Amino acid sequence: MLTKKSASRIFFDVLSWFVSAFLATVLRYDGAIPLGVPQKFLTLGALGAALFVLSGLVFSLYSGRYRRASLEEVIALSLGTAFITVILFSTRIIFGIPSLPRSVSILTGILALIFMLAVRIISSPLILNNFPEKNTGKRTLIYGAGIAGRQLAEQMLLRMNEYTPVGFLDDDPAKAKLRILGRRVYGGIEKLESTIRTTDAKILLVAISKINSAALLDLERRCRGLGITLRVIPTAFEIVSGAVRLGDITDVSEENLLGRRPVQPDDTDIAEFIRGKRVLVTGAGGSIGSEIVRQVKRYGPKTLSMLDRDESALLALQLSLDGTGLLMSNDLILADIRDSQRIDQLMQELKPEIVFHAAALKHLTTLERFPEEAHKTNVIGTKNVLTSAQKAGVETFVNISTDKAADPSSVLGRSKLTTERLTAGMPNKSSVGNDCKFISVRFGNVIGSNGSFIHTFRYQIKHGGPLTITHPDVTRFFMTVSEAVHLVLQSVLVGTHGETLILDMGEPVRIADIAKRMIEVSGRPIEIVYTGLRPGEKLHETLYSASENVDDRKHKFIMHARVEPMQVGEI
Repeated sequence: MLTKKSASRIFFDVLSWFVSAFLATVLRYDGAIPLGVPQKFLTLGALGAALFVLSGLVFSLYSGRYRRASLEEVIALSLGTAFITVILFSTRIIFGIPSLPRSVSILTGILALIFMLAVRIISSPLILNNFPEKNTGKRTLIYGAGIAGRQLAEQMLLRMNEYTPVGFLDDDPAKAKLRILGRRVYGGIEKLESTIRTTDAKILLVAISKINSAALLDLERRCRGLGITLRVIPTAFEIVSGAVRLGDITDVSEENLLGRRPVQPDDTDIAEFIRGKRVLVTGAGGSIGSEIVRQVKRYGPKTLSMLDRDESALLALQLSLDGTGLLMSNDLILADIRDSQRIDQLMQELKPEIVFHAAALKHLTTLERFPEEAHKTNVIGTKNVLTSAQKAGVETFVNISTDKAADPSSVLGRSKLTTERLTAGMPNKSSVGNDCKFISVRFGNVIGSNGSFIHTFRYQIKHGGPLTITHPDVTRFFMTVSEAVHLVLQSVLVGTHGETLILDMGEPVRIADIAKRMIEVSGRPIEIVYTGLRPGEKLHETLYSASENVDDRKHKFIMHARVEPMQVGEI
């Protein structure tokens, strides 16, 4: 169903072809048009207009797919016009229709493109509304003059009341002194201070989705010194649609400053691997499990079953996926991995081809106090899922582990190392005879996950402190949940049966440094109290032990190791 805007675009496009055919004929004959020619250029205009509108409908040129006068629309218009011009020229050469000089067809296409672009540019809201006095938003300097930066600047100009774009910074020398939507690119980020003075900007917006934590931390310090606000867009993994919107802009959080890595999304092979498969995620309501669900869902699995023993977690998961929260979907499964019979029944019913096993108890201190619970869930529960999956003919099984399994000093670490050994000890043939692959993926802290110390620090700051830290030198590895899960999916592709894949988490971070920064930003005189390491807790975590041979990498951020296999009968 065409809207009024679409109909008006079609009208002006049709008019452009008729006017272009007329002008091209006038120019070709130097204004002295012979008798009979008017009928021919009308035929040429009608043919060009009909073909162009038809192609525009087929390729969604009139459906709002492209923003008006955007680079994407210019490219689409140019390609469509070139294609139609080739058809018109070929029709004249082969069939002699219409019998006008051959140059008229080519000139008609060129003029039609000029007219259609002119109409779109003149009628673009970015042109009609692009007057500085109309913009009442905060003066914003955009760091990143690429696609995301341009998209955001366009939306700022359209809304006019949230942000006013005053210029760009970009580290690409080729973009220096360019103008984008009338706004100058002042140079690289090294010119931040001088550009802030020149533009009187109040906000620096980082429109680079792949910027890392170290660069963000440096920018945060510089912006604090300049008295301006630093804001960011999500990571590339969090921008699902490929387009960034004003609503995606957020203040810089501790998660941004700790967990961002320069990991480039590579979805092609992952999509091919998951598309059309039956997938099961255990622990689907947790931080890792829910992110696995969200990312897997994008790749079009045949079925995506989400299992958790926490009904509230399943409710929150469904709300995040479709906003209904009705808990009526057959894909939501309430079950406990400790119940071997129930897990057996589900595996036989679902017949999953891929299993992501994220269900686990993970709080170190709690499990030190209640070690039997760690054994029941992390060890026995994993055994139940492993054996049921093997009997059901699962092709790929991924056990989610933790860096605490490396040289474990805690109940949590020992239980997770046992799950890695059990996974490595599974046969590479299922009970139904097909080949299968069982692997584990080990990584450190997921910043901002449920129970994260960041949430604790925020609560303590809000209530006046003190901030409690176990030791002044304690360090941990960090990664955002979206990037960690993306690497988990990559691990499935590069891992071989029985391996433990270890994610490269970068350099460890001192917890005390994070606490001091959060206190500084809060502007409140809050005390830090050191309570001492808890039972089973390490001062510094490691990603792998000295006894584990780490193989050459097939992926920049993924290491390969093997733990000693363990048979389920040895538990």
